Amino acid sequence: MSIDSGFNHITVLLGEAVEALAVRVGGCYIDGTFGRGGHSRLILQQLGPDGRLLGFDKDPQAIATGQALAAEDGRFVIVQRSFAEMAEQARALAVAGEVAGVLLDLGVSSPQLDDPARGFSFLNDGPLDMRMDPSRGISAAQFVATAGEDEIARVFKDYGEERFAKRMARAVVQRREQQAFERTADLAQVLKDANPAWEKNKHPATRAFQGLRIHVNNELADLEAGLAAALEVLEIGGRLVVISFHSLEDRIVKLFMRRLEKGEADKLPRNLPVKVEPFQPVLKTLGKARFASEAELASNPRARSAVMRVAEKLR
Repeated sequence: MSIDSGFNHITVLLGEAVEALAVRVGGCYIDGTFGRGGHSRLILQQLGPDGRLLGFDKDPQAIATGQALAAEDGRFVIVQRSFAEMAEQARALAVAGEVAGVLLDLGVSSPQLDDPARGFSFLNDGPLDMRMDPSRGISAAQFVATAGEDEIARVFKDYGEERFAKRMARAVVQRREQQAFERTADLAQVLKDANPAWEKNKHPATRAFQGLRIHVNNELADLEAGLAAALEVLEIGGRLVVISFHSLEDRIVKLFMRRLEKGEADKLPRNLPVKVEPFQPVLKTLGKARFASEAELASNPRARSAVMRVAEKLR
């Protein structure tokens, strides 16, 4: 566990994820989601003097933590970019195709959720922002102030899997005509009032807030680009380890690994006289999806939704 600005962050599946990387003492590794450095520090403990670790993060607070670590350990470099851009960075450092392992720990970190000033949480009132990098892109407040009702509903439905998306989007648009949304608690209350059927033990704004966060940070598109980039930078035999925290992320990861392991389904009619080249697998999945242990769940309830998948590059 690391401490940052008074907010605790417990790295999920810490030992399991680093073990899955099968760290070699002289290998080059990428931590695509540095966060507060839990995974990175454990990787560095297993690397020898010739090993290298490249970290990525969008969040300026994570970057500050990473820069402090880089000042202590010359084997580590931190970059304030999305992991979707790792291939470009790896080419610049002349390590593309030579990376022994890539780790992606997706989603939002506990310090981001717990700090009201970041605007991620519907439980703690703060400015309605939600950007992992507050210096880039539009905030959640700007989005709900300018987007059309249909677009807001699409974000709630597609990214938040909210079944009352249209009703909640309509409530947002009607309210903003009187007063703009500036605070998380204000938006959460409007969404709560518009949600006619609350899920047990879940705040009625949960799914809509998730949809907004994913949209504002371009998370799913970044994930698809990041998986392709990871495949480019990995060496033959290199490991890809991904920890997801909701079904949309995990579905993308699962389908990506399955497609490169088993190929696309044959859509041609059986009797068509076309020669089809046999599929050559690019990835091999290692074991089944893994979940947090009961012991970890007892100490960190936020790990309950974590799903880890591991694959090895074959060619």
